Amino acid sequence: MNGEKQGSPVRYGEVGGEFAAAVASGRLDLPLPGAGRTMRRWEAFASLAQRDLSLARLCEGHADAVAILAELDGPSPSPDSRWGVWAAQPPGPSLSAIPEEGGWRLRGTKQYCSGARVCTHALVTAEAPDGPRLFAVAVEALEPVADSWGATGMAASDTLDVFFDAVRAEPVGPVGGYVERPGFHHGGAGVAACWYGGARGVAETLLTAAGERDVGPHALAHLGAVDVALRTARAALQEAADEIDADPHDLKDAGRLRSLRLKALVEAVSTDVMGRVGRALGAGPLARDRAHGRRVADLTVYLRQHHAERDLAALGALVAEQGTVW
Repeated sequence: MNGEKQGSPVRYGEVGGEFAAAVASGRLDLPLPGAGRTMRRWEAFASLAQRDLSLARLCEGHADAVAILAELDGPSPSPDSRWGVWAAQPPGPSLSAIPEEGGWRLRGTKQYCSGARVCTHALVTAEAPDGPRLFAVAVEALEPVADSWGATGMAASDTLDVFFDAVRAEPVGPVGGYVERPGFHHGGAGVAACWYGGARGVAETLLTAAGERDVGPHALAHLGAVDVALRTARAALQEAADEIDADPHDLKDAGRLRSLRLKALVEAVSTDVMGRVGRALGAGPLARDRAHGRRVADLTVYLRQHHAERDLAALGALVAEQGTVW
């Protein structure tokens, strides 16, 4: 299947090579969140995602790591280093940080580590005796767990569980600093730009079909709805980017509410786009267009980084507490 079957080393290696090339070329030397050009940063993510969501996942992780290191005064990444952010905290195996004389060691398993075999370094969250901490580690000392990603979607993002066997680690920032910094919510909002770009990629199949043949009035109605949805998502991204640039240190304490709103909107738009393109064109593109089928599978998985009703409940609680204007 030309390297696109589940878990294909050809596909993961190809995307990993593109990721390495993007870092080496300086393409990922993007404006930091809140530095006045946040939308430019997000448009770069969206463009990568429109082409390939697995590639965008790796590139967004690297750019996020660079921003985190700058915000928390961590080590400066070398020009040829490729970074990931491994901060998922799902149920199951976990990672512990053990202090020792002169430093720290990490023991245990970290789940959902994107770029497990293509990154050179990673920022990793772990539970320390004094609370949750963020650490920088060199990936060469780690042991990816083979076959720990079973999905077709996002298979080329090289997302695996990783085992840490008393690996030396450098602390970055204070206890709790990873989630308490203003950039935590700025970075979370940036993930929505990847979802938006992925939805653009899916919608492109319908736009192309409508430009090449008579797809009928129902498909055109879906295309019209897709156009409105994607433009709404882009406008929301632009508004959020402008707000972040106007208040980079989140002095108004609006970051969490903004991030929850933006991610909820873009998740809903992306889900709607996938449904409408499928209803407009039927099974044909999913069955016969390998690139389109991969985009749909990748976006379906990537969107589940949004926690659905749990995130909506958190948003509702904030709105109930703070009030709002509609």
